[in-house]
Amino acid sequence: MNPTDLPADVVQAATTEDLLSAVRAIAQGPLAQRAQAIDEGAYPEDLLKQLAAVGAMGAHIDRPGQPGNYMATIAAMAEAGKVCGATAFMMWCQSVCALYMDASSNPALKGERLSAHLSGAGIGGTGLSNPMKSFAQIESFLLKATPTEGGYLVNGTLPWVSNLAGNHYFGAIASVVGEAGKEVMFILKCDAPGVTLKGCPKFSGMEGTGTYAVQCKDLFIGVADPARPYIRNIRAAFVMLQCGIAAGIIQGAIDSMWAVEDQLGHVNQFLDDRPDQLQAELDDLLGRVAELAKTPYDSSNEFFIDVLNVRIDGGELCMRAANSALMHQGARGYLMSSDVQRRVREAQFVAIVTPAIKHLRKEVAALCAEDMPA
Repeated sequence: MNPTDLPADVVQAATTEDLLSAVRAIAQGPLAQRAQAIDEGAYPEDLLKQLAAVGAMGAHIDRPGQPGNYMATIAAMAEAGKVCGATAFMMWCQSVCALYMDASSNPALKGERLSAHLSGAGIGGTGLSNPMKSFAQIESFLLKATPTEGGYLVNGTLPWVSNLAGNHYFGAIASVVGEAGKEVMFILKCDAPGVTLKGCPKFSGMEGTGTYAVQCKDLFIGVADPARPYIRNIRAAFVMLQCGIAAGIIQGAIDSMWAVEDQLGHVNQFLDDRPDQLQAELDDLLGRVAELAKTPYDSSNEFFIDVLNVRIDGGELCMRAANSALMHQGARGYLMSSDVQRRVREAQFVAIVTPAIKHLRKEVAALCAEDMPA
């Protein structure tokens, strides 16, 4: 099915309720049928375009007469994530790429180009794993930008960038050679001269996420934003959106526990982390996210600490819920074909994807120390 095949009243759903209904129809229909194949390596570009066509990865972006709604994008991501965590992750990639374009000072990324991205006519990813870790002094910048006439020449290799294909694009940051503390952010096109996509080693799951190593050799970029002020403006929104991935996986795990309650409740009652308890914790978590989502561009340290903490709690709850679902389902949940077994690996991914839980805790510690009185 192409986006244009969807009912007219579904395309670009006008309200959150309409949006979630449209996403649910895709998630419980074609996405559910292909979740295992996606986990094993089938990149679902057509489904991502369908999800974009109903507005699932663009509700957070301001439009004429329609202010952005971060919680709507997070909820749409969670709706798909109940069925397939890999797809929720790719929705996050597309959503944050929209954030990069919208927040850029480059007018070429706005207007028709941004509209095409929001509708799914363009597909984008995020190459900020290495830069985020570099800003946190965890590793060094892997892309180097050398000043040249009219712009920069970029060289280097990013090892893991997701939601890519030959004609896709993603947000990237390179450190400027010879100018300490200066970095530039730009949209990197996968089919630009000097860019090569290389396959990655086989992962334990999430294989269908279009993840590649991206090699740049004398890639010319003419327009770029100063990275540090740019990142400070979008950092909270970037991290906050990831809560949609966690929420979907958690809810899917809880649903799978209830699915065996009539049959196994008499013995499952002796397990820790029962579904009603986990549901209460998830509801509380989403309440916190919803409050933070009201001011996604608050650049204060205090606000960012709150966002980092809710993301930490989401990652930890994700692993607990997925593991508990496996315990509730027993041997049937240990089958390789089980969505419960798949969800355990998806939850582990939420814990290690940038920013990983250890990275998040490091950031919280650093920000708290920065805000302490001398």
